[in-house]
Amino acid sequence: MNYKLKVTIPIVVCGGAVLAYYLIRRKAAAMVDAATIEKLEAGFAKLQASDSKSLLKKYLTKEVFDALKNKKTSFGSTLLDCIQSGLENFDSGVGIYAPDAEAYTVFADLFDPIIEDYHNGFKKDDKHPPKNWGDVETLGNLDAAGEFIVSTRVRCGRSMEGYPFNPCLTEAQYKEMEDKVSATLSGLEGELKGTFYPLTGMSKEVQQKLIDDHFLFKEGDRFLQAANACRFWPTGRGIYHNENKTFLVWCNEEDHLRLISMQMGGDLKQVYKRLVTAVNDIEKRIPFSHNDRLGFLTFCPTNLGTTVRASVHIKLPKLAADKAKLEEVASKYHLQVRGTRGEHTEAEGGVYDISNKRRMGLTEYDAVKEMYDGIAELIKIEKSL
Repeated sequence: MNYKLKVTIPIVVCGGAVLAYYLIRRKAAAMVDAATIEKLEAGFAKLQASDSKSLLKKYLTKEVFDALKNKKTSFGSTLLDCIQSGLENFDSGVGIYAPDAEAYTVFADLFDPIIEDYHNGFKKDDKHPPKNWGDVETLGNLDAAGEFIVSTRVRCGRSMEGYPFNPCLTEAQYKEMEDKVSATLSGLEGELKGTFYPLTGMSKEVQQKLIDDHFLFKEGDRFLQAANACRFWPTGRGIYHNENKTFLVWCNEEDHLRLISMQMGGDLKQVYKRLVTAVNDIEKRIPFSHNDRLGFLTFCPTNLGTTVRASVHIKLPKLAADKAKLEEVASKYHLQVRGTRGEHTEAEGGVYDISNKRRMGLTEYDAVKEMYDGIAELIKIEKSL
């Protein structure tokens, strides 16, 4: 009894002082250090003076900048962590990443308008619909004769619950995540059964083979490098593919997981069906980060919601001769036209990578159907020219 009194009395007497001490410490920990503020101020000034067309420049007003520059997430992420890629690369289309899931809330004054702009009017009070893969049987082969479509691919991104995104991950967490992913994927059966190849210790022969097959992602993307997303490389990174090489998983490239279904030709139904089966299977064993308003959470705000990107590599020589017409039809169906090797590349041999642009405010099925309808229309126009 006496012992309890001895312990309790000093805390009661000094309660205010103890509380004040912890509040000061917490505030100090929450404060953004002077060097970061200095970098932010200098970067902001350069961005404003630049001819950048990024969404970052468009929405990072002085008012928004001043409101956010002193904020931090509980992982310690600052505004600089979110925007440093866009500050270093003025040719960015978007220019912002979320270093952890909390960043979408803490820095909402900047993320929300960018999300609304990119995802065709998904407003800050809108709510992403629940997951719905729809009826896969209603999709078909977009190019049964094989005249236009070289290949078809559908992918989605996923983040593992309980882990921050790339810039905040420790080396130990990278290893732990790779072990979980490898163990989970080794349980896939049937058409999805395959092999996981860790990047750490990968032989030059295996590496070259995977690069030749256009499967292996490479370190060195300057946009990701600038976002601090390539730390501890190649630790925790790996790639999985099934025996037919029609299903892949990238581990810790840009997102924790990229699940990809693909094959030659235009049979979207087959490609989509394979992805749906795989995601549903993996989801039973690995819990994914999900937000009631934003849907599935990933590193880049362009990949929220469904995170689904359905694309084709397609030859449209006549339409391609009139790039403005191609872009006009594409935008009508919310499609994005890119070069054959993805973002920031040019078309090779008249072959374009065309995909659905919207990932939010619609279901997984609707996102894929948008691409399906748009590509069908482009082929129809190409035939008529």
